[in-house]
Amino acid sequence: MFVADAAATEAFGAALARAVRPGDVIALSGPLGAGKTSIARGLLAALGLAGEAPSPSFAIVQPYAPPEVQVPVLHVDLYRVEDVAELEELGLDEALADSVLLVEWPERAEGRWPEALRLTLAPEGEGRRLTAKVPAAWKGRWPI
Repeated sequence: MFVADAAATEAFGAALARAVRPGDVIALSGPLGAGKTSIARGLLAALGLAGEAPSPSFAIVQPYAPPEVQVPVLHVDLYRVEDVAELEELGLDEALADSVLLVEWPERAEGRWPEALRLTLAPEGEGRRLTAKVPAAWKGRWPI
C-alpha cells in the first residue's frame, strides 16, 4: 500500500484503530522519519485521544488509558533500548492482558511478540510504501 504523506499515514492509523483489541501487538518498522509515529498518532486519535501524542523516544513507554482512549494502549519506542533484558523491567508482557502495544523499532527486540501485526514503512518517491506481515490473530480483521 502506498501512503502519500503524513495525513495519509495518520488516516491509516485511524483505520487500524477500528480493528484493534486488547492483547494486540502492532510492530512499526522503518527508518527515522518514515511515519511510524504518524500511524500511532492516527490510531490514538481515533481511539479518542485529544491533542497530539508525543513520541515516546525518551520515555520509552507512553501509556494511555480510559477515559483518555477507548482501550488501554502502550506506545513503546525501543530505539534507545541497548539490551533486550531492559524490556523485562518495562512490564510490557504483563500489560498485554488488557492493552494494545504499539511498538516502534521492534527489531531491537527481535523474536519477541511473534504474533504481532508487523507494519513496515519504506520511503518511495514522495511518499511511503507500507507493507504488512499479518499473523493468524488478524486474519478476520485484515485488510482494514
